[in-house]
Amino acid sequence: MDARVAAFRALHEAPGAFVIPNPWDVGTARILAAMGFRALATTSAGLAFSWGVPDGRLSCAAALDHCREIVGATPLPVSADLERGFGDSPESVAETVRAAAEAGLAGCSIEDHTGRRDDPIYDFGLAVERIAAGAEACRSLPHGFVLTARCENLLWGRTDLDDTIRRLQAFEKAGADVLYAPGLRDLETIRTVCGALTKPVNVVMGLSGATFSVAELAEAGVKRISVGSALARLAYGAVVKAAREIAAQGTFGFSDDAMGFAEIEAFFTEPPMAAP
Repeated sequence: MDARVAAFRALHEAPGAFVIPNPWDVGTARILAAMGFRALATTSAGLAFSWGVPDGRLSCAAALDHCREIVGATPLPVSADLERGFGDSPESVAETVRAAAEAGLAGCSIEDHTGRRDDPIYDFGLAVERIAAGAEACRSLPHGFVLTARCENLLWGRTDLDDTIRRLQAFEKAGADVLYAPGLRDLETIRTVCGALTKPVNVVMGLSGATFSVAELAEAGVKRISVGSALARLAYGAVVKAAREIAAQGTFGFSDDAMGFAEIEAFFTEPPMAAP
């Protein structure tokens, strides 16, 4: 098994929870690696914002080129946010999984979001078939690629928790390695979801509303904690706040909060940390 994939699987099998932060370029990937995180995940929204376009607008080729950059930035395992697999069919998901593995990724996530606002969630049967096809593609690979299946109900106003759990359980049975339902808002609900599944659960922190500590999430049964686009949104928010100060007030007080030049350069002059 590839060393990075083996390290990634080991994180999911170890006791407790681990944080997998989401860089959006090579610089942020190297900073996060230097800070001691043991795996990274891409963010489709963070990448889209760096291109100046809304989330969901980039091609599969552009996303995979970005993944190769993040993979090459550090020795850490990287899981990719590959949205809905860049197609509706189960075959498109399988093709995306194989291409992701060829790009050097240790894993990826596939959503049941259609990309259509008028009909945002795939029908149950098709959603399960898509994950089954992705899982079958994973099994055909020589190095244990980690497939995360995402249920997007809660992000699209579908608050029926029973349906979200039903989908996650079906994705688990179809062969997904990790289950993920972004938008869980309280620890009791998180505990309920984790208790309904036997495979590792990813929870995202950084959405608006309640946030919880690593210890609290681990106690609730969470294995993996990502931050999605939160770091990118924090950075863009700081830029917008500074630009508004300049435009509205003609002042530059924002610079007091800017990180020093030498401190930033130190992240990039030291060699990337070795993989565990």
